[in-house]
Amino acid sequence: MSTITDEIEGLVQSWLNLPDVAQQLGIDPHRARQLIRDHHLVAIRRGENNALAVPADCIQDGKVVKGLPGTLTVLADAGYSDEESLRWLHTADDSLPGTPIAALRENRGTEVKRRAQALGF
Repeated sequence: MSTITDEIEGLVQSWLNLPDVAQQLGIDPHRARQLIRDHHLVAIRRGENNALAVPADCIQDGKVVKGLPGTLTVLADAGYSDEESLRWLHTADDSLPGTPIAALRENRGTEVKRRAQALGF
C-alpha cells in the first residue's frame, strides 16, 4: 500500500464495499460504480482482495451526501487524485471547523466548496 493510502486508512472510520453502497442507495452495484466514475462518490482499492471501497460517511439517509459530487468535481479539476480527495475530505480544517466531509454532512457545502476551489489557485 502507498503512504497516502495508509494515511487515509487512519482518517476514515468505516468503509462500505460496492454491494453495501448499492444497498444503502437502493441501486444496483453497476450504478454504484458509475457514481464513482462520475465523481459523485469517491472510492479507493483496499483490503486483501483490492476491492473498491467508499467511506461510509459519504452516504447519509440513503443518499450521497449533499454537496459531495460538486466538491469532488472541484477537487478533480484542481488535479487531486481520488486518494488525495479522500485525504482532503477527512482531514480536519480549523477554518471550518472539523473535516470537510463532516461539514458537508451538516449541510455546510458552500463553505467546503469555497475551500476546495481555493486549492486550484
